[in-house]
Amino acid sequence: MMRSQLRLGLLSLFAVCGSGCELKPDTSPPPPPPIVVAETTPDSTSSSKEADMNSSARVFRERLNDEVDGKQLEQFELVNENGLRVVVLNLGGILASVETPDRNGKLDNIVCGFSPNNEKFLKNPPYFGAICGRYSNRIAKGKFTLDGTEYTLAKNNNNANHLHGGVKGFDKYIWDAVPIQGVDFAGVKLTLVSPDGDEGYPGTLTSIVTYKLTDKNELRIEYSATTDKATPLNLTNHAYWNLKGARAESGTVLDHVVRLNCDSYVAVDDESIPTGKLTAVKDDRPMDFTKPKPIGLDLELLKNDPQGYDHCWVINGGGDSTKAPVLAAEVHEEVSGRVMRVFTTEPGVQFYTGNYLPGTPDVNGFAKHGGFCLETQKFPDSPNQPSFPSCILKPGETYRQVTVHEFGVE
Repeated sequence: MMRSQLRLGLLSLFAVCGSGCELKPDTSPPPPPPIVVAETTPDSTSSSKEADMNSSARVFRERLNDEVDGKQLEQFELVNENGLRVVVLNLGGILASVETPDRNGKLDNIVCGFSPNNEKFLKNPPYFGAICGRYSNRIAKGKFTLDGTEYTLAKNNNNANHLHGGVKGFDKYIWDAVPIQGVDFAGVKLTLVSPDGDEGYPGTLTSIVTYKLTDKNELRIEYSATTDKATPLNLTNHAYWNLKGARAESGTVLDHVVRLNCDSYVAVDDESIPTGKLTAVKDDRPMDFTKPKPIGLDLELLKNDPQGYDHCWVINGGGDSTKAPVLAAEVHEEVSGRVMRVFTTEPGVQFYTGNYLPGTPDVNGFAKHGGFCLETQKFPDSPNQPSFPSCILKPGETYRQVTVHEFGVE
């Protein structure tokens, strides 16, 4: 793994680290010089070379040891002026690492997964950090009808329903990747072309996902897509977070304090398939996160098996990609002092508490409730739920989504 040689600054989004952020001396060889990006970005006000010279944020590119379908596995390391560090893989657009300081300035990775050169990422059964598509979450019975034609998908969820795009979803592909850089951010732009009929979905779909780490301590994930046939589309990032530090020995996230900007949630049956109804959280105590509370406070009131949260909440004011992202969730962790806020243009957020993590080596030892997910997305099973916001992308349209993670300390 390459290590940034940038001098670490102060984290200032929500509070100031008293002693700054320090790294232990690194005896490894120095990293290669920053990549001079050959691509300009929409929000860059200067040429790419000038942006690279003027920005303190940096992006580094490294080849790893594996190939997938004959394509080279690579990682992209993004570092901002405050020393925050993000690692993204071209495999599945995986968010492999996010290093932020605690209130004492100590850096730690807060995203569950494997080391980026670990071959277990090639299988990645929990979808650690991956882009899920074409359709993240579930589609009932692996079927939907569009424009009078019924389409059949893989039943890869308990042999009953379709989940996260199928047997080989977007998380299993090597995406075309290029580093990008602007005046106040470093990033990577990922592109994937999914052919007509891929995993049973209609239309040739071109998806672009761009990660940007800004000097405001934001991780922006920007999505866009176009198609030549009408198709359901629901992209999300499936990162598991543990603000104490993403290691198996960190234990559960049940003590993390969560607030969701959501007055209702999508009611589901025993197979986590929506009933078509939205339920007010005020009528269901364990689902009410309108005021901050520990994740584990009302866990024993949940009836699902394995017990835990795995539901889609309806974001207040969400679902308009033409407007600025709105607050979806806020998470505090008392011991480290870390805070994460999530903003999005999507209508829903799937709050999942790692209920199926088995603690085995194939998931790097992460056990039940060892991480939580906040997957911004369309509602589950939308292709079969006419009352839900549409998930259909048509020719001539452009799918757009922006999700922002803000990191701070208190």
